[in-house]
Amino acid sequence: MYKMIIVEDEEKILNGIGMIFPWESIGFQVVGQFTNAAAAFSFVENHDIQVVMTDIKMPGISGLELCDRLAARKEIKTVLFSSYNDYEFMRSAIQSSAFDYLMKPINYAKLYECFGRVKAILDEERSIVIEEPQTYYEKIVHEIDRFLREHFQDATLEKAAIHVKMSPTYLSKIYKEKSKMSFSDTLTQIRMEKACEMLRDIKNKTYEIAYYIGYDNPKNFSRAFKAYYKKTPTEYRREKLEDKH
Repeated sequence: MYKMIIVEDEEKILNGIGMIFPWESIGFQVVGQFTNAAAAFSFVENHDIQVVMTDIKMPGISGLELCDRLAARKEIKTVLFSSYNDYEFMRSAIQSSAFDYLMKPINYAKLYECFGRVKAILDEERSIVIEEPQTYYEKIVHEIDRFLREHFQDATLEKAAIHVKMSPTYLSKIYKEKSKMSFSDTLTQIRMEKACEMLRDIKNKTYEIAYYIGYDNPKNFSRAFKAYYKKTPTEYRREKLEDKH
């Protein structure tokens, strides 16, 4: 059963779409109904959703804007609907990577046909993941590890999420589940290891190391280093120099 939400600012229409159409009989479960796109987006960021069905014209964030925000989430299919038979709306929907564009009042036969195609694509994508679930997620973790080692100086969760085409919230969840470390802990570990390597060379000044590994000032670096190793960068360097003699 694929999970979906419906977004429509008119509650009567929202309830009609959500309650009257036999969603479960065609493989979908409506797990959320929202009258504004901001609340819908917040819900999607924190839940495993496969389909978002949204009206285009709404107060605040429009359905097109919601579609744009979800564009990087390739696993989510967005179906737009509107009472406006407008070329520009349809063109914008295509540019926003919407799966389909339906007209109000929604024709149930067309709705059924549309979601039949949605299900077929989701089934195909799921079969790939089911065949090799470990490989699929391991590739994500390995790619993020590689990304962090190459971009540790300015890496952020948001940049990493864009890199692997996931939302930051979903990537953070998957990464921690599979690697047993949080994204931020891994980034800190890589930075600290690089700092140790550089501290062993007396030519590298502490403030230069701080800026090189991504800290905005030396004090923040020293504080982070001491929290990680229970000693200051200077103490670490001194110990390593004494070990050489």
